[in-house]
Amino acid sequence: MADNKALTPRATDFSAWYNELIMKAQLADYSPVRGCMVIRPNGYAIWEQMQAALDRMFKDTGHQNAYFPLFIPQSFLAREAEHVEGFAPETAVVTHGGGKLLDEPLVVRPTSETIIYAMYAKWIQSYRDLPLLINQWANVVRWELRTRLFLRTTEFLWQEGHTAHATEAEAEAETLMILGLYRNFMEQWMAMPVLTGRKTNSERFAGALRTYSCEALMQDNKALQAGTSHNLGQNFARAFEVRYQSQEGKEEYVWNTSWGVSTRLVGGLIMTHGDDTGLICPPRLAQYQVVIVPIYKADAERAAMLEAADKVKAELQTAGIRVHIDGREGIKPGAKYYEWETRGVPFRFELGPRDVAGGTVMLARRTGGAKEPLSLEGIGPRMVQEVGRMQHDLLNAATLRREHNSFRHPETKQAFIDYLEGGGGFVYAGWCGDPAVEAEIKEQTKATIRVIPDAEFRSSEAPAKCIWTGRPAVAEVVWARAY
Repeated sequence: MADNKALTPRATDFSAWYNELIMKAQLADYSPVRGCMVIRPNGYAIWEQMQAALDRMFKDTGHQNAYFPLFIPQSFLAREAEHVEGFAPETAVVTHGGGKLLDEPLVVRPTSETIIYAMYAKWIQSYRDLPLLINQWANVVRWELRTRLFLRTTEFLWQEGHTAHATEAEAEAETLMILGLYRNFMEQWMAMPVLTGRKTNSERFAGALRTYSCEALMQDNKALQAGTSHNLGQNFARAFEVRYQSQEGKEEYVWNTSWGVSTRLVGGLIMTHGDDTGLICPPRLAQYQVVIVPIYKADAERAAMLEAADKVKAELQTAGIRVHIDGREGIKPGAKYYEWETRGVPFRFELGPRDVAGGTVMLARRTGGAKEPLSLEGIGPRMVQEVGRMQHDLLNAATLRREHNSFRHPETKQAFIDYLEGGGGFVYAGWCGDPAVEAEIKEQTKATIRVIPDAEFRSSEAPAKCIWTGRPAVAEVVWARAY
């Protein structure tokens, strides 16, 4: 059961609030292994809901699940020079096995492009074998120096999709389709609005031709890279000799994509919706969408209240609502309310003798407002409506907050700096396209270009000048400090 100590307010120390919430809501805990986390049942249940929704989306778009080894020959990473340079500082390497020095060291996978494309070279022979659309759910290890529960840990869980195509156009279409799929999931399931767009060359995935990203804005106005989709071009295909015979009889290299989201999304959910009481979980991802708390004074009433709760539960389950009855003894109703609020359960039903006699139940919403008596008649369909309404309201509130904390086209370099120093958010500004300027801004402001935004997020008038140099702008970009 969660403790009753109040969380540090977000406005006082957002970082402390985040860490305390995770512990108090029993989402995760620190592992004895430095930099690793233990995901507790409350947190893992959210990840399971995320997995289930995404897995359906992947399969509905023609992808299949497979599994590839945790260990990768070290020589594989060296085949793609940019890739190994990008990941070398983060790799964990196994040099001994079975008490003996290995003939070749093994890297604990930081990502699976190399070993997957080594297998694709065996499986792909002809254009008839394409496209090859595979996803895997797995763990990866990246030796992070500064870790934070869910957001950046040495080991984390994710999915990584890897596809092979006959043409660059097909690979690009796949990359953008997945980007849209991620955005749909983040907005419609997580109620977390995101900007989508392309990363600059300095921010793209090591070894990719182009990287696209979903960027969300947290309540502390820092950006979170929530998911990425990469057009890998033919870089890995050439490194691993992944070739096919075309319809014209020519031998061609395939075009690859890779894409992934991770348990970092749980951190994003917390920081998008949580309040000073605890977690607020969007209903579509909640382990329990409704918790029923039976209320009784005498033991003689307990059996009747539990029986009534069971009937309500059955009615809700028939409507597709995930529901739990908190029938624990020795804990006062108020303590149960507090615990379920901390854990972010969207709706709570309070069910006592008067409610049962009147054919009602008392509804409390995690998002606040007055409690409301609901008729037990038609309770299932009514709660389906409530779930949809809360889901919509959470997305709307997060979207309004993001727009309120977005600054379009500061007039001067100093205004740009002042906004970032004053709390920040998303800053839309012109950029001359010079990587040296991008690096200088990062050095001086700690802000990075999150995306070159897709058309729907761009300003109605493109900025004419670079915010930093005054030179002609080649693109409007979105800057922010980020996790």
